[in-house]
Amino acid sequence: MSTPMESVRTLAMGENEAAAGGRATVDAPFGRAMVTLGRSRPGIVGLTADLGKYTDILPFRDAFPDRFFNVGMAEQNLVAVAAGLARTGKVPFATTYGVFATRRAFDFVAIALAHSNLNVKLIAGLPGLTTGYGGTHQAIEDLALMRMIPGLVVIDPCDATEIEAATLAIADHDGPVYMRQLRGAVPVVLEPGYTFAIGKARKLRSGADIGIISTGLMTERAIDTAAMLERRGISVGVLHVPTIKPFDADAVAEFASSVGRIVTAENHVIVGGLASLVVETLFDAGIQRKVTRIGLPDRYIECGAVPTLQTKYGLTAEAMTATIAALA
Repeated sequence: MSTPMESVRTLAMGENEAAAGGRATVDAPFGRAMVTLGRSRPGIVGLTADLGKYTDILPFRDAFPDRFFNVGMAEQNLVAVAAGLARTGKVPFATTYGVFATRRAFDFVAIALAHSNLNVKLIAGLPGLTTGYGGTHQAIEDLALMRMIPGLVVIDPCDATEIEAATLAIADHDGPVYMRQLRGAVPVVLEPGYTFAIGKARKLRSGADIGIISTGLMTERAIDTAAMLERRGISVGVLHVPTIKPFDADAVAEFASSVGRIVTAENHVIVGGLASLVVETLFDAGIQRKVTRIGLPDRYIECGAVPTLQTKYGLTAEAMTATIAALA
């Protein structure tokens, strides 16, 4: 039997970062999608910066060893090699942790990829607060950084279904993409039949009192929060925004107009990411709504067990429920 200390220990790097919360899960949905792509599209190649095990690209390596390249611990080189392969007509999917793809290789992404509009897909592991390894490994500001690069598509999928669908969709998109990744046993949150389209938000739940606009793994928590609040007599809608860029401003404006108050929820700092985009959208549309931002503070997060940290910083459904109930 687990002790309380064991249940909240800091996870080793190879363990699952995102808890399933009792939902069904799919193992390595990104790797599954890559194998599917590889069978039908010989131009797809996979790369990693010595993090294949921890970014779920090993199924592709095992299926297509001649189309897989490990460049070692050299993230700038990872982007440069991917750019070179794209210039030969290949479609590279390059995997590493989000902090390394953004902080260390930002100029290479901006100039080698986006400035030249090269067909490279960057897949970024450990998004936001999904690891207890502290500020060196927590990609808490990556969405803000990447959305500032012209021509770069930025995606933050919420579950296993969307990861697989988004992987297939970005393979068909001609141009550079940055996509966050949940790895290991990833929960299934979205209903059967859900379809993903780059640049499109999706209303998952209608409500009149409060509207939660969420992205990434926070959509799972938003759905659970809305159900908890409904039992308290509070009507809550949920708009899932998987694409940070291009941003579906029309859907956000329409959703905001249908509720009395807006709450944003993101696995990211509350500056520069989803919350900032929502506020910019409401301002541009002339819509006046109070906006409460749920996310990480503008600071580096300490090391610790992921459930403990997510509870401390208000990213759990229980914490979100308490925050929103206090507004109603």
